[in-house]
Amino acid sequence: MPGTAGKPPATSPCCPLLKVDAQIAIGRRIGAALERSRSMAQHCAHPVVPIALLVFGLVAILLLTIPTEDVREAPGFMYGIVLDAGSSHTALYIYKWPADKQNGTGVVTQHSECHVNGGGISSYAGQQGAAGQSLEACLDQAVKDIPKERHQLTPVYLGATAGMRLLNISSPELSVQILQEVGHKIQSYPFSYQGAAILSGQEEGAYGWVTVNYLLENFIKYGFVGRWFSPGRPTVGALDFGGASTQITFVTQEELEDQRDMMKLRLYGHEYSLYTHSFLCYGQDQVLKRLLAHIVKAFSAFYYSHSFLQRATSITASTPSQLEEASKTVCRMTFKEMLLLAPKLKSRLQDYCAISVYVKILMLRGYGFDETSFPRISFQKKAGDASLGWALGYMLSLSSLLPAETVGLRKALTPGAWGTLIFLFVLLLAAVLVFIVFQARGGKKKGGSESTIL
Repeated sequence: MPGTAGKPPATSPCCPLLKVDAQIAIGRRIGAALERSRSMAQHCAHPVVPIALLVFGLVAILLLTIPTEDVREAPGFMYGIVLDAGSSHTALYIYKWPADKQNGTGVVTQHSECHVNGGGISSYAGQQGAAGQSLEACLDQAVKDIPKERHQLTPVYLGATAGMRLLNISSPELSVQILQEVGHKIQSYPFSYQGAAILSGQEEGAYGWVTVNYLLENFIKYGFVGRWFSPGRPTVGALDFGGASTQITFVTQEELEDQRDMMKLRLYGHEYSLYTHSFLCYGQDQVLKRLLAHIVKAFSAFYYSHSFLQRATSITASTPSQLEEASKTVCRMTFKEMLLLAPKLKSRLQDYCAISVYVKILMLRGYGFDETSFPRISFQKKAGDASLGWALGYMLSLSSLLPAETVGLRKALTPGAWGTLIFLFVLLLAAVLVFIVFQARGGKKKGGSESTIL
């Protein structure tokens, strides 16, 4: 129709008003719902806060007033390093023990070990700096094996045995030079250097005896009751067969003709009187050299010789007659026959006939073992995880000279106080949960009735 073009279609004047009213009503309902939620949250939260503060305040007062007790915290481990500078090679042993000790002596265990490549330090005589350089790889390993915070507190000792004793006799100046070189090398590492010295034969034998009896738990033992105690066992004697010397050591109460063979040690509150004698130049290597000159390498040498005899001959060699039979059997073998039995021992095979005969003579004629006493000899290389030798016994003896760390103390609540606090905490938690549940249920009921009215 003319005059109506471009005009919007006619609408009912009531429609816009109805839409506005509906929007206003919805907004009011949403606002009312939000207000109810806010009111209910405030209603639930307000009582909880003062209750919680009250209970926590009571707990704080209890903590200030209830009795406490001192709890002893054992200190950590102490570490020690011993370098066993033997005639044929050098070994580095790392030991550790609880810092509070037992009767003045550490309960020492072997932490790790490292064997130096090459010969003993005495073999570097005349080679400037070579003896010290040979120790670098094992000292580097010690830096890694011991916790960094313990480096400065870790004592390190070097003990040289028969190889250096012989060098000290033939050339004292070279002996002193080598000890100085290895000392300077050790001091370049972050440990507490305690010196490098040549052990006497008596010391070597005595400390080897300590190692054997300690590992056999003849000094101290950890019981089922959770503490260390003395088992009261008799000690055993120790034989050490080294490269340049051999030692014999045992406890005795008899008077000795030569007091130089007597040594006293105090371990775990007990004193031991030892007979210990070293036969210099009667070790494995020195005997072979003397045999060659006429025609013509420690505990481990006994072990390796005895072990080879049993493997090569299938004879147990547990009696003098069996030992003699095994020695004869080995000496009748050709080099090729021995090589088939022990290919990894090729460099030592030519010596086993002579050494087996020497071990037989040393044990039966030299030390006087017979058919009754010989079967009680045990040929061992290790006991548990520790190597046999003088180093562990040396560390045990020296641990008595090291100051023990003080036991740490801290305050702790008694079991009764802990029980009371736990009970109060559980009670508070249960009360708060019950309160919230009841409030939530009440809010739902109220909210449902109000929505019905709307």
